[in-house]
Amino acid sequence: MGQQGDTTPMGHDATLNAGDIARLADVGRAAVSNWRRRHDDFPQPVGGTAASPLFSLPEIEEWLRRNGKSYELSLGDRVWQRLRAAADDLRLGEIVACAGAYLLYLHRDPAGAVRGPEPPARRAASATADLPAPIAWDLVDARLYRLLADLAAEQGPRAAFELLCERYTEAHSRRVPVTRPDVAALLVRLAAPEEGLKAGTVFDPACGAGALLLPAADNGFPVVGQEIGGTPALLTAVRLLLTGAEARVVAGDSLRQDAFPGLRAGAVVCDPPFNERAWGYEELTGDPRWEYGLPPRGEPELAWAQHCLAHARPGGLVAILMPAAAAGRRPGRRIRGNLLRAGALRAVVTLATGGPDLWLLRRPAPGERPPSAVLMMDASGDLAAVEQAWPAFRADPDAALPDGARAVRIIDLLDDEVDLTPARHLPRPYDDPALGFAAARERFREAAAALPGAVPDLAAHTPAGDLPGATVAELVRAGLVSVHQGPPRLATDGGDVPVLTAADLARGGTPTGRTPHDPNLIVLEPGDVVASLVDATARAVGEGGAVLGPQLHLYRVDHERMDADFLAGCLRFAGAARPSPAGASRMDARRLRVPRLPLPEQREYGKAFRELLELEDRLRETAALGESLVRLGFDGLAGGRLRPLA
Repeated sequence: MGQQGDTTPMGHDATLNAGDIARLADVGRAAVSNWRRRHDDFPQPVGGTAASPLFSLPEIEEWLRRNGKSYELSLGDRVWQRLRAAADDLRLGEIVACAGAYLLYLHRDPAGAVRGPEPPARRAASATADLPAPIAWDLVDARLYRLLADLAAEQGPRAAFELLCERYTEAHSRRVPVTRPDVAALLVRLAAPEEGLKAGTVFDPACGAGALLLPAADNGFPVVGQEIGGTPALLTAVRLLLTGAEARVVAGDSLRQDAFPGLRAGAVVCDPPFNERAWGYEELTGDPRWEYGLPPRGEPELAWAQHCLAHARPGGLVAILMPAAAAGRRPGRRIRGNLLRAGALRAVVTLATGGPDLWLLRRPAPGERPPSAVLMMDASGDLAAVEQAWPAFRADPDAALPDGARAVRIIDLLDDEVDLTPARHLPRPYDDPALGFAAARERFREAAAALPGAVPDLAAHTPAGDLPGATVAELVRAGLVSVHQGPPRLATDGGDVPVLTAADLARGGTPTGRTPHDPNLIVLEPGDVVASLVDATARAVGEGGAVLGPQLHLYRVDHERMDADFLAGCLRFAGAARPSPAGASRMDARRLRVPRLPLPEQREYGKAFRELLELEDRLRETAALGESLVRLGFDGLAGGRLRPLA
């Protein structure tokens, strides 16, 4: 058991969430959940929400010591806990920004931490006057400034601030949307000026906390950003300036109050807010940026796309993330058509099932001839393929492209819908019966041959009969299970948060829904059991991170007393054996009965249940392959592409 850095006892306002406790004790989050259920003396939450409770740090430290569990609070985590305790949680971003400004001061003046007697905040304020918003220096006391200086000495100012930003986004994960790092780096690599560092600036007009500009700054590009919120603008500015890059960030509404009207950047990258209807339609009706048409009130993303194009120099590239629906919504078809006719829209790439999509645009140079084709691509699960297809397409639209990519003639897209959804324009597997039948036959044979080995070994139970059991409600009272219910309704067609839907659960697939951040949604953890009592389906979840979709129930088990696969199998049987009464939308989840078995036997049953689910999935896949094989056979024989063998 050890602690680093300042060892002064923390104030009673210092709090941790479950992730902080897991990091403190070097265990998984599931272990923390088990401690809460199994130990009556585990500290009660002192704040937060039911889905994300907060606990007192001194109480957690005392409980860990009392129960003989080793822990170590690093200097970085101790600084973070002091920051969290410094003010109300709603001002946490301001506190982190204040800490970042002080670290920037130490970066610029390494001896500043020991210089006196002037207060450190006053010295830092004069040295960081170029930041985009005022700093609330009084939120941090002198002791915390000293701790920040110690952390900067230990890790360096930039690494210290990145740690604090990471903790901040974890604490506010449902309120602070962050672009995936691999996607952010991809956008910069695709759009960054080809001529090198002298070619121009990289601009992000909705820069958030700097996820897109940071990889550009790390590669030596001058960067410019604008963000509507003063706090995220501060975070971005500090992160960029700590890299040593030439950077300027302004706080303000990019669409209504463009801070850089004359900027023509070499590259523009953007992950704009989706579905933001109050984007300024009334005020901006006659804005000169709408070169390709006035964006409809319900199409804010098309306003962002044109704003980005307006800030690209002739020949400059724009890489912008768009909701999947923006490629086909009817109100936006006129603008999509104009972007195609002008040669401004060069590629639409699906990055993940359900979105977002990546649109690559290029500001046409005066007098140049518009291109005749646009790149359509599905890169779900293979972002690296985009970096192969895009340069090849730009060099020669007729060149061979990787699987999942196709050059589509623009004239073929200019119909009444102008639907640019890549899936509509990419060939389906085995579309050519002559080429596809043999491959489909081999896949079907392989899948069918694997079926016998997927059947679990089961023996007759002697004597036959019902096993002793308990209702789910009794398991809840005993602390073995907690039950949560998904929302009755939830929009799953746009947003940053993945949603596990009933359809995903039924087919055993990955989450396909997307929804905006909402702190009241239930986040899945590995080992959770999700059930649809309407469809009599239940599965143990292998990966966490998605949220529970509508009409679903979640059962979070104590893994030291109950096997998740066993519970999932029992719930599926109970739901199928006891259908809902006529007229009822669903049955009461807590009245379902589960056999009482020792944990080793539960695991044996759970393994068999899991194997049956895998067999069911294989059967479904084999049936789909069989249907495809039959279709290809009929199409090939009737269309003259196949013939019977003599």
